Amino acid sequence: MRVSLGCGLSDHMTERVATIASLCSLLAEGETDRARDLLNQEYPFAPEAPVVRKYGPTEATRVFVRDGFIDRYTGGRVVFPPVLRVISSVLPSEFPFHPNWKASATHSAYWEVGATVDHIVPVSRGGADSETNWVTTSMIRNFAKMNWSLEDLGWVLHPPGSMTDWDGLLGWFLRITDRQPRLVAKGSMRQWRLAAERALGRSLTSA
Repeated sequence: MRVSLGCGLSDHMTERVATIASLCSLLAEGETDRARDLLNQEYPFAPEAPVVRKYGPTEATRVFVRDGFIDRYTGGRVVFPPVLRVISSVLPSEFPFHPNWKASATHSAYWEVGATVDHIVPVSRGGADSETNWVTTSMIRNFAKMNWSLEDLGWVLHPPGSMTDWDGLLGWFLRITDRQPRLVAKGSMRQWRLAAERALGRSLTSA
């Protein structure tokens, strides 16, 4: 997927590249101390403390349903994550999944169309780790956004969709796991099943 960057981020990147070029020139001249001073002033290392996320399958599914399984950064449709796991269970060779998300052993659909939760305002930049700051997106879009703001990237927030138009195959997931409960007998799949039941029940009640 091609990710477009806004003018602000492009300018920022140009400045960073110029700093690295100057740094290399100083190092080539043996000016290690000046290079160190330049780096500390213009492009310092700023480690980020790890943040414990507060959402699991229940909270994520609630966000997916609220957003109508629409990628809020692109406006495209995404799929309820355990649907992909079911497909991998039935067609493991054609639609592989690796428990550690090894790219060479996991079908690209997991990144391209699998739904995930992202923070509109990154937590590292003061955003709240709460539902008011969570949106549905794809894994690949989540990776592309990283710790940038929407303004940095020139992205816009698309409106949510409607579950009556597209439910992310959540209904299909419930139906097939009704018929084949072994698919959700344990682990995270059991948690996703319970989350789907709660979220869909809440959606129907509010409809």
